[in-house]
Amino acid sequence: MDLQLLYEDNHIVAVNKRVGDLVQGDFSGDSCLADAVKQYIAEKYGKQGNVFLGVVHRLDRPTSGVVLFARTSKALQRLNALFREDRVRKIYWGIVKNAPPKRSGTLTHYLTRNTTRNKSYLQSAPSAGAKEASLSYRWILSVERYHLLEIELHTGRHHQIRAQLAAIGCPVKGDLKYGFPRSNPQGGIHLHAREVSFEHPVRKTPLRIIADPPADPVWDAVLQLARSRSG
Repeated sequence: MDLQLLYEDNHIVAVNKRVGDLVQGDFSGDSCLADAVKQYIAEKYGKQGNVFLGVVHRLDRPTSGVVLFARTSKALQRLNALFREDRVRKIYWGIVKNAPPKRSGTLTHYLTRNTTRNKSYLQSAPSAGAKEASLSYRWILSVERYHLLEIELHTGRHHQIRAQLAAIGCPVKGDLKYGFPRSNPQGGIHLHAREVSFEHPVRKTPLRIIADPPADPVWDAVLQLARSRSG
């Protein structure tokens, strides 16, 4: 598995996950990012035996973008605390079917997860077993018949972005499970973890990690237009 490294030091490794990659091994038995990063560390630093690597967070298999791993148990413990205490800023890009009803807004729903169907369902009011899901979005640009939204997560629920955007009529491109009419050629969806920002768990300095979306005609057009507008 090829790795696209975004950041590396003695405590953290950040990788730009490709569409279809597993972050951590599961029942499928497919190779995963965690194992690939362990192999990279072992080979680069000549480490013998087991290499420690902590999985800090995960992305859905059809999505792409920034994934953090901890190289030490101290870094893992502190990064877990940052995520748990909502001290990590998580920015996503999503290419959606329809323009949102408002250029920007905050969405709050209550989410229940069906593990058998691997799908989340939303409701507008609290109920037993439902977890609050909150995000903010803003429209960035439109290209061809698609629209690019920037999403900031305030909670980290299963399929949260996919379900909440679908609820306002903006299913993510390629996301058949949540209402987009056609699959993508590569089988993934146009949802990308663009950026994470947080305090370094050991050095205590600000750290911002940004990942470009994968190469395909729609992402390429969006990225080119976004860069031209930013000057």
